[in-house]
Amino acid sequence: MSPTVSENQVLDALSNIIDPDLQKDIVSLGFVKDISIENGKVSFTIELTTPACPVKDRFREEAQRLVGALEGVTEVDVNMSANVRANLGPEPEVLTGVRNVIAIASGKGGVGKSTVAANLACALAKSGSSVGLLDADIYGPSAPIMFGIHEQPKVGESKITPIEAHGVHVMSLGFFTDERTPVIWRGPLVGRMIQQFLSDVEWGKLDYLVIDLPPGTGDAQLTLAQSCPISGAIIITTPQEVALEDVYRAIRMFGHVNVPVVGIVENMSTFIAPDTGKRYDIFRSGGGRRAAKEFKIPLLTELPINSDICEGGDSGVPIVIGNPESPAAQAYVDLSGSVAGRLSALALQGAGQTAEIKFSTEH
Repeated sequence: MSPTVSENQVLDALSNIIDPDLQKDIVSLGFVKDISIENGKVSFTIELTTPACPVKDRFREEAQRLVGALEGVTEVDVNMSANVRANLGPEPEVLTGVRNVIAIASGKGGVGKSTVAANLACALAKSGSSVGLLDADIYGPSAPIMFGIHEQPKVGESKITPIEAHGVHVMSLGFFTDERTPVIWRGPLVGRMIQQFLSDVEWGKLDYLVIDLPPGTGDAQLTLAQSCPISGAIIITTPQEVALEDVYRAIRMFGHVNVPVVGIVENMSTFIAPDTGKRYDIFRSGGGRRAAKEFKIPLLTELPINSDICEGGDSGVPIVIGNPESPAAQAYVDLSGSVAGRLSALALQGAGQTAEIKFSTEH
């Protein structure tokens, strides 16, 4: 007669799986649920903190191997699920159904911030998360073009309904203005419009709300920080020194308003010739790494210059959707996993479940 495996043996085996961001095992973190043992078949669920978890497949493989090696186990069934943790502190007055707010910022314009925001939102949505994107770049709204939206949202008696495109709920001032008409507003009007986007839009229940901020460190950023709790900010830069000076200002600004910067993205970091594979550092190189090292903030990724990314934005189909198998699209998928993992770590830290967070560089 074959020996019977116990639940404690299964948990002991699974405790060898360590979350790379939280530096704790998945058993002590409470990720393992619904263990069932019957005639040598062991089934259980690993509930992750985000559907975009970059090590999801590795966890599944390790769980099957570790439990399958136990004496008496004939079959292992691992179910992977996710429960996104809220990271907004006390119950906010606005965005009550939103679990995480991600601010996409840059110290200056022209660094590709809106392209990163659009593709990040699409990548998170493709992972199975519920995602919204607020185009808060009042003076240069680009979401309607990047998402291929040519209609106006429905305006109800008290709320405006975002438009869904590529799995993302999108709101932008560009839906209400002619694309060639400039928005000539003073600071207080900008602040008021952002407050309306937060309180008068029916965002519903979202795992992530990505907010594409205007460049700089002015009224829009301050209004946002004062009007709603931000889970974390991502700073977009390019490699050259003039862009990095603005990165320093943006990082310090978020520090003043107590918003954690979860990482830096260096965009347009290099160009790889498609015919020869030779690398060209058109805007120099290593700037993002220098800033990350100085401020002790993770460098999330270095995104290359790629014409397909630009064409995707111009056509209204971000590259994550239009060419998902391309290396450029995969770079955004990897970025979404890194961002989601870091927000989960911050949420668990705020809940007192882990004393220290060491962000992994393997993502």
